[in-house]
Parts: sequence; structure tokens; C-alpha cells
Amino acid sequence: MLEPIKLIQQEVEQSQPRTTEDLEAFRLKFISKKGVIGQLFNELSQLGPAEKRNVGQALNKLKQQAQEKYDFCATQLQAAPQQAASNHEDYTLPPPSDTLGSQHPISLLKNKIIEIFEKIGFNMVEGPEIEDEWHNFGALNFAPNHPARDMLDTFFISQSPDILLRTHTSSVQIRVAESQKPPLRALSIGRVYRNETISARSHCMFHQVEGFYVNKGVSFAELKQTLSYFMSSLFGEQVQVRLRPSYFPFTEPSTEIDITCRVCGGTGCNICKHTGWLEIGGGGMIDPAVLKNCHIDPTIYTGYAFGMGLERIAMLLHQINDLRLFTENDIRFLRQFKAYV
Repeated sequence: MLEPIKLIQQEVEQSQPRTTEDLEAFRLKFISKKGVIGQLFNELSQLGPAEKRNVGQALNKLKQQAQEKYDFCATQLQAAPQQAASNHEDYTLPPPSDTLGSQHPISLLKNKIIEIFEKIGFNMVEGPEIEDEWHNFGALNFAPNHPARDMLDTFFISQSPDILLRTHTSSVQIRVAESQKPPLRALSIGRVYRNETISARSHCMFHQVEGFYVNKGVSFAELKQTLSYFMSSLFGEQVQVRLRPSYFPFTEPSTEIDITCRVCGGTGCNICKHTGWLEIGGGGMIDPAVLKNCHIDPTIYTGYAFGMGLERIAMLLHQINDLRLFTENDIRFLRQFKAYV
């Protein structure tokens, strides 16, 4: 009887039920009491004790193998309709509604600033983010031993010649002044890089806006009026602007630009250190040495320049307390600016 058992075992192994009808036929032929395996069990009683033991073991193994094959095929057939349903879309369903994305808050602010300055005649200009030492430092009147030239403050790419990631957008001012003749009225916005520790208040990469105007008879009063117009257009008519004396290598006189605190309205709070004012940027009259470096006669022309960080402005506009949120691309943060104009 061992030979018929081997033939049935091969038949069980080769069987591949693909439908419920095939599976039921498999059950009736091999597993049911009236199937071929059941008939062999009925004939087992006619064998001698020694042969009965060997044949019985082979029949039990065959029965177990047939049952496992049946259970496996039944599971496969049961999962097949669900898998087919998941692999095929129902094209009769209505299309899903479009989910509109949102612009980055820095991009929105950049567009707003350009719109404000275009109304008073400023032209948008761009410059390279990888700069040489002359346009980033030398032409802007930085002394050879100025701390900003140190590798601890600046990302140098090479030192022969000195190539670096620009530390401010003032380098664009030099490129425009070298290639064009006054009057010049330009606005530059872009990424700048400084070797700083990343924290809630500082980052090694941020955005800066730079504006400058060169013409005959340009005065410091025009700078103040330009800044007042910009701040009131961006923050509202209630904002006040304060200019404090300061020092920058490329402007003389130089000034720090403050606005009234947006949190307390100027009455004093922890954010503004109870002064009622927040520093937002710097500016001043372009130093005559800078004009000379750009081949502009400082006895005929004068000009002003100002610059400020876009992240600082955005933090004040939206009362954001962590600078790192602008570069982490957290979708929960970005979705808050869909309605911002």
C-alpha cells in the first residue's frame, strides 16, 4: 500500500485549487471520509501488524499534508477578493477634492516686500550667493583685520583666491553700482550665510533684504522716510520707527532701526526687555569710500542703504518664537500661512 500512498501524495502536492469549486473538489477527493485517503484507512485493518504500523504512519502523514494544503488554499482564496478590491480603484466614485498647498512664510513675506518697494521706484536685483572677497568685504570698506573676515564667522570655500558664501546681500549693491550709472534705486532679497550656532534665535543660513538709493542730493531724511513708509506698509500705520546711532564699515553715518514692540504696543514687556522697542535692522548713508570703490564720484553723488533679516521680520509679524521653524518644513507649521497675504 505504500506505493499508492506515494502516488496520492504527489497528486496532493501538484493540486492547485484556484476557485472555490476546485477547492471543494479537492476536499471531497482527499479529505472527506469517502475520499481516497479515507478508503485507504478502511483497508488498513486488513494488513498485518508490522505492515499496518508503517502504512498507518504514512497515511497519517498524507492526511495531515492534504489538510494543510486545503487550509492554505482556502486562506488564499479568501484573501484574493480583498486584495483585488484594494488593487483596483472604483472609477465610478467622484474625484477627491484638490488640496491646495501653501507658500512658505518667507516667500510670502518676500513677495510682500517687493510689492511695497516697487510702488516707490525700487527695482528688484539679484546676485550670486558664492562671492569673492572683494565684493563681500573689500569694496564695502571692511578692514583687512575685521572680525567678519575670520573663518569663525564666514564660510570660506577657498582661500586662493578667497571665495566664500556671502555673509550679506550688500555684495549685490556693489555689483549693481559697478555695472550701472546713477541714479540707482535697487532692492535685493536672498539667502546669506554666517558661521553661527543654530538655535531658536540664530541660524547659519537666513534671508536678508537690502535696499539702496544713489543719486545727487540724497539725504538721511530720505532714508528715514523710506523706512517709515516700509514699516507702516508692512506692520500697520500704528507702528513707530526709531533710529539709533551705530557703526557699519560701509555706511557713515550709520543707524540701527527699531520699531515699537508688536507684543506690548510700546508699553514694555519681556519680549522688548521693557523698552517698548525691537531692533529690526540697520542702515545709513553709503560711505564715500564705497562709492569710490564702485567708480562713483562721492563729491557728486550720495546715497543711503539699509538691510534687515526676513526671518526677524516674519517672527515679529506672526509672533514666532523659534527661528528653526522656518527651515524644518513641518507641514503643521506651514499650513498656518495659507490665508496670509
